[in-house]
Amino acid sequence: MQMPLFHDMFYLGLPVVEKILRPIFVYAFLIGALRLAGKRELAQLNPLDLVVLLTISNTVQNAIIGEDNSVTGGMIGAATLLIVNHWVVRYLYSHERLDQIIEGAPAVLIENGAVQIDCLARELISQSELEAAAHKQGFSNLDDVDRAVLEPGGGITFVSKTPAPDTVRHDEIIQRLDRLMAKVEALRA
Repeated sequence: MQMPLFHDMFYLGLPVVEKILRPIFVYAFLIGALRLAGKRELAQLNPLDLVVLLTISNTVQNAIIGEDNSVTGGMIGAATLLIVNHWVVRYLYSHERLDQIIEGAPAVLIENGAVQIDCLARELISQSELEAAAHKQGFSNLDDVDRAVLEPGGGITFVSKTPAPDTVRHDEIIQRLDRLMAKVEALRA
């Protein structure tokens, strides 16, 4: 009585080669589609983007596993995705130009304190979304930001116009130490 259960769980309804090729094709398609969709899709800046990414994963599920719902088939598909991703990442690591084509280049959203409206429009990021991202990183408003860059992976890097309090304190301590060292040297002479 237990045998049909194990048979249904582990019996492959599709050939192994097809189970390996399906995730590879879907992987290649998604890399291209996400590249065309832009960095915003990776940044998940709002709930709509998250819904799209979750829906995509559900949509391509059958394309990856086909008519096979076995545990073995799922493990083969998952292993294929992990192995292909490992190979692609290792290959791109040593081929910087190809990596930049696939991942894209950083986009400067704020330069010298000025919001680059054309770049925001190109990346489909509203000013309120940019402000929300700045708030998450501790900025009270965009006036405090000297530079903001949308990285190829979708994250936004902010650089403050003024140094952080820790940096100011560190610089003060270094200056005091330098003055003390000068006085010690003067006393030795």
